[in-house]
Parts: sequence; C-alpha cells; structure tokens
Amino acid sequence: MADSKILIVGAYGQLGLGLQERFPDAKAVDRDTFDMTDHASVQGYDWSGIETIINAAAYTNVDGAETEEGRVAAWQANAVGVGNLAAIAAKIGATLIHFSSDYVFDGQTFPHTETEPLSPLGVYGQSKAAGDIVVATCPKHYLIRTSWVIGKGKNFVRTMLGLAEKGVSPSVVSDQMGRPTFVGQLVDAVEHLIEAGAEFGVYNVSNDGPVVSWADLAREIFKLGGFKDIQVTDISTKDYNSSKPNIAPRPQHGEFDLGKITATGLNLRNWTEDLSRYLDSERPAN
Repeated sequence: MADSKILIVGAYGQLGLGLQERFPDAKAVDRDTFDMTDHASVQGYDWSGIETIINAAAYTNVDGAETEEGRVAAWQANAVGVGNLAAIAAKIGATLIHFSSDYVFDGQTFPHTETEPLSPLGVYGQSKAAGDIVVATCPKHYLIRTSWVIGKGKNFVRTMLGLAEKGVSPSVVSDQMGRPTFVGQLVDAVEHLIEAGAEFGVYNVSNDGPVVSWADLAREIFKLGGFKDIQVTDISTKDYNSSKPNIAPRPQHGEFDLGKITATGLNLRNWTEDLSRYLDSERPAN
C-alpha cells in the first residue's frame, strides 16, 4: 500500500517518529493540527485517500494520570480520542492500527495472551483498556499490545545513560518483570501486518529474548554502554514508591506470549540486539 494512503496520528512521539521514518510519504499529524478528542473535528477532517489510520497518540504519564487533571487528560486521549478514530475508520472503511499496553492487565497472570480478560489497576491502565474496547468496534483493526517502549525521546534507556554520565549508581525496581520493545520492532510489526494482510484483531508485540526486571535491564544498559563503575541496587516496588505521592499501581508482570504475531511470519529480534544498536546510535560521533 502506498504511504500516501496512511495517516499517522501522534507524529511527534517516540513511536510517531519511528513510523514517519518507515512511511515517509504518509500524512502525519499531532495535537497542533489534529485534535482527535474533538468528535466534530475528526469527522470534518479531509479523509479522502486515507485507507489506514495509525494511532500513535496517547497520554502515557502513568503517575500523572492519578492526579485530577491527569485523569481527565488520560481518558480524553486514551479513550475518547480513540473512540473518535474508531468511529471515523468504520465510517470510511479504513483500517485502524492502535497501540495498547501491558497496563491493561493487573500483572498477576502471565505471560499475557491476546484473549486475557482486561484487569487494569490504575487510571492509565483503565483508560487504555477503554481504548481497547472501542477499537474493537471498528471492523478493520489491528490492536497491538506492547510494553517498555524505547525510541527517540524520553525513555528508560536514556534516563539510565544520563545517570551513568553523571556517575550516579541508581536504585532500580527489581520485582517488575517484562521485555523491552524498541520502536523499530514495533514499526516492523505494523508494516508486516499491513503487507501480509494478516487477520484483523489483537496482537502482542515486543522484542523477543529473556524476561528481565527493570534492574536487570539497567545492568545490561551499563554493561553494553561501557559503564563498568556504575552499580545497580535492587529495590522493591513498595520501597521505591514509599516516599512518592500519586504513584500509580503497576502490573508486576508485563511479559507477553508472542506466539500469535510470530505465527504470521514476523521475526522478533532479541531485545539485547536492539539495545546494543540503540546504544551505538546514542554515542556521540567522533
């Protein structure tokens, strides 16, 4: 399918930037030019020629969503706006591609399958779960659930690198488990589902490789990044959260069963491979 028939919503975020690189001729919009939370605005947009809507927009401040202002913003972006996109996609016969999260589950049953019942813990997870429900009302949809996303912009890897460059040895949560998902792997999944004409529905997508804790991931970042003097101290979620207000509950286990997406023929890379490439890209040029 020609890129020009694709609309990328949420073009400025980590995922949106990656999608633009892969689909350079796609139309790309963000909040400054397209308000997906406004029903009339979405209905009135010029949809001529658009066959695929890729929604990379979301409210992702997990702790901020627990505040009075954040709760409203999370529901507007993650539920109301998604509902508007699902409605217009159904109306014009377009395919809607939307991204969800392991936060739609409580993390007690794992690995997560595509058919696991929704069980969100906090406001962010609840708003994302609502988005999952409304996406399913669009006849032609791919709902991609993912976790621990890393791309251009603010993310865990960059946070750890910033600490290492300052000589700070951090305390990192050691009882939340999952796999990182690099934006390149997510974009590969989007392209693959479109080109393969895969069956519509829900797909779990992350990088493959070992399931690790955030603390384990931090150690791998420092190891591959050459920061030999930086040490990671394990800390429990309970202790980490004890002195922080408005901390959202988080699923303890975020790992996905990846059998459905791999059965379509998509090769999922080991996250350590993508982490190594990402760290190389972050090193300043000589």
